[in-house]
Amino acid sequence: MPEIREYLGRDGHNLFGEWFRRLNSDGARRVRTALYRIGLGNFSNVKGVGSGVYECKIDFGPGYRLYFGKDGEQIVILLCGGTKERQQSDIETAKQNWQDYKRQKRSGPWH
Repeated sequence: MPEIREYLGRDGHNLFGEWFRRLNSDGARRVRTALYRIGLGNFSNVKGVGSGVYECKIDFGPGYRLYFGKDGEQIVILLCGGTKERQQSDIETAKQNWQDYKRQKRSGPWH
């Protein structure tokens, strides 16, 4: 079963965590459920969006989206979250975060 971690930028910025804390209780519950399923290895609502980034679609409210990368088969790195409305912008942010994560990993221990 994959271990789920949150991406931290070089400045300690955690886009996924900040986004998640702004959700209302119903939205947060749906996101936690999606993360639980991913943690069990269930990627049924997941599709690749390019550059090694994946999108998990949650059909609720404004159409929540979770963006992540896979570091091997056992680690999922949450890059950011968003909604259908900002989907393209969020995908670009996730791709940038994924590239930065890989650079950080190459240059030293990942926090």
